[in-house]
Amino acid sequence: MASVTTTDTATQKPSSLPIGMLLLKLRTFIALIVVVAFFAILVPNFLSVANLMIMSKHVAINAFLAIGMTFVIITGGIDLSVGSIVGLAGMVAGGLILNGLPLEVVGYTVYFNVPEIIVITLVLGIIIGAINGLLITRLNVAPFIATLGMLYAARGMAMLSSDGSTFPNLIGSPELGNTGFPWLGAGTILGVPVSIVILVVLAIGAAYLSRHTPLGRHIYAVGGNENAAKLSGVKVNRTKMFVYMFSGFCAAIAGLIVASQLVAAHPATGNMFELNAIAAAVLGGTSMAGGRGKIGGTIIGAFVIGILSDGLVMMGVSSFWQMVIKGVVIVGAVVIDQIQRDLQRKAALQQNQTQ
Repeated sequence: MASVTTTDTATQKPSSLPIGMLLLKLRTFIALIVVVAFFAILVPNFLSVANLMIMSKHVAINAFLAIGMTFVIITGGIDLSVGSIVGLAGMVAGGLILNGLPLEVVGYTVYFNVPEIIVITLVLGIIIGAINGLLITRLNVAPFIATLGMLYAARGMAMLSSDGSTFPNLIGSPELGNTGFPWLGAGTILGVPVSIVILVVLAIGAAYLSRHTPLGRHIYAVGGNENAAKLSGVKVNRTKMFVYMFSGFCAAIAGLIVASQLVAAHPATGNMFELNAIAAAVLGGTSMAGGRGKIGGTIIGAFVIGILSDGLVMMGVSSFWQMVIKGVVIVGAVVIDQIQRDLQRKAALQQNQTQ
């Protein structure tokens, strides 16, 4: 009888673990359904088409940052500078539209068209990301410290670009050939906001890169075990350089879209955006320990954070309480991630014992 009981117990435990694991893996999607249902009941017209379009635009901004942040966190790093890059990117674009690029040596000012301004701004984001990467890989500065320093430096440069004032009315001038900037934030493609179209393209590209390319496998390998990755031939420093450059690129996109939506650029734009990006990535299943995360989960996490923020605003909840709730969400996501890792470890041990 004792032997029968032992066998039954051994067979029951493994069967119960997959159910818990499945619920944990679907936790972000379940959270999204719960949040949407909660606000749909309490907020009138919450699910109206107009309201959903507005919320989607808000979500897109955080999602851009969260996609780049996901790659960084998978490698075991962190990027605290993305919010400041958002502000600096908007100020650079706004300054180029309003003031052009003065060439004092020849007494001439160059005015760029909107596509050229977009390219310049995106290159700036990549360069800032490259500086972060160099500090981390070449000078062995901890990612937290390197990107924290860049957070202050980029914000300071944004302030210096206009002495702390706003660049308003970024519609451009037909005489200068730099009109059309507001379309990036307010335009549509086949009825879909441009920002959402860009987000879909970026998310699909990032998901493909992470799952179906050698670079994507290297990103996971670096986060899983950096020493083992080095021994297997992975160029760890190049991989880290890429993820920080990509994060800067994503932040620059967000900065352009925010400035375009507002038709103005302010140096304080993007303040605290890095926390929302981290929250979306972690809530979406990206492990702060590195080595695990999916772009799809991050996008769902961004929707949870975005809908939660907008829903609380519609309910008239204080912005101070919103910060408290976001903090609880981040801590809760990390705790749940740890529970998932513990369950996976137990499941692996039980499987080894039964073999």
